[in-house]
Amino acid sequence: MELKRVVVTGLGALTPIGNTIPEFWDNLLNGVSGAAPITGFDTEKFKTKFACELKNFNVEDFLEKKEARKLDPFVQYAMVSTDEAVKDAGFDFTQLDTNRIGVIWGSGIGGIKTFLEEMRNFFAGDGTPRINPFFIPKMIIDIVTGHISIKYGLRGPNFATVSACASSTNAMIDAYNYIRLDMADVIITGGSEAIINEAGIGGFNAMHALSTRNDDPSTASRPFDKDRDGFVAGEGAGTIILEELEHAKARGAKIYAELVGGGMSADANHITAPHPQGLGARMVMTNALKDAGMSTADIDYINVHGTSTPLGDISETKAIVDLFGEDAYKLNISSTKSMTGHLLGAAGAVEAIASILSVQNDIVPPTINHFTDDPDFDPKLNFTFNTSQKRLVRAALSNTFGFGGHNASVIFKKYEE
Repeated sequence: MELKRVVVTGLGALTPIGNTIPEFWDNLLNGVSGAAPITGFDTEKFKTKFACELKNFNVEDFLEKKEARKLDPFVQYAMVSTDEAVKDAGFDFTQLDTNRIGVIWGSGIGGIKTFLEEMRNFFAGDGTPRINPFFIPKMIIDIVTGHISIKYGLRGPNFATVSACASSTNAMIDAYNYIRLDMADVIITGGSEAIINEAGIGGFNAMHALSTRNDDPSTASRPFDKDRDGFVAGEGAGTIILEELEHAKARGAKIYAELVGGGMSADANHITAPHPQGLGARMVMTNALKDAGMSTADIDYINVHGTSTPLGDISETKAIVDLFGEDAYKLNISSTKSMTGHLLGAAGAVEAIASILSVQNDIVPPTINHFTDDPDFDPKLNFTFNTSQKRLVRAALSNTFGFGGHNASVIFKKYEE
């Protein structure tokens, strides 16, 4: 069968450096750091006392107080970013076949704050299980797709994907496949995460995964820098509207870019550490290029996973050099996690949005906080350090790698008739 073409017609973002797409994109290009001391709980006894929290966000500006109380923050974030994306896409759902519009969402952890609060209340009591009836519905990851479908009356494919930090990229790939196989006309896809609480920060501290640069939080996320010491936790959501090309054209939709390929692979190496030679990373990029029918010479920008961890940054760049060869030195590479922090299950969606906007606007956002070169990295690679760079971006590849060895990549290119 002839596969359908899939385009991007709407975007929404709620991030540590911007609560809307325009604000997010402007701060990305200007190299703004979202890292600051944590305000949501007392960090006195924690090894890491900072994160990339949302700024100036009040959920009651978007949702009624009674409704918001029924939702874990990771669901609240999803509803807010999706509202922006739906408006951006210009949908009038009364004029569309909502049986062919679905929702596929990703989150790595889901309602961890809800779980923490309910257990805290339980153990503070007399042992009687006085559990909030919304406990389970607030916590489970797939509840996001349920809430979005109910709000807009969408009866198409509806489920969630979970693959740690690759979750929302996997969601995008599933959405892409449903549309190009003519099983849906539109999919609302993306990811959300809300782990900046005692359980989330304490858990990642116990793994020695987080930066502990408490004296200078704004520069703590420093991918590819010699003195990087771990990732910085982030929170938020990103929503991408994927739509079948002819369906989009028929309703006169604006088109940001075309999604042309997705790849997946497994490291099969270690539950948290990447393959030292980047074999899984090389394979996932190879698979994405094959799916897109593209060569390494067709890619101008890679939004790398680039978490600012000692091992992860090295393995990913090894994979890029190994796969791209001489074409690696023609690329721009950047890690927007240097600004947003690591949004875990939402990272793929937020970084895909950065990639889409890069393709649309022919500019690459920077990798900020670079101070000292690391001899382990090829000096001929262009990491777009500290300042955004204008260039023709015909196509961008976005990488996400998750605990468990899950790898997922997507490719966006300029839309052409």
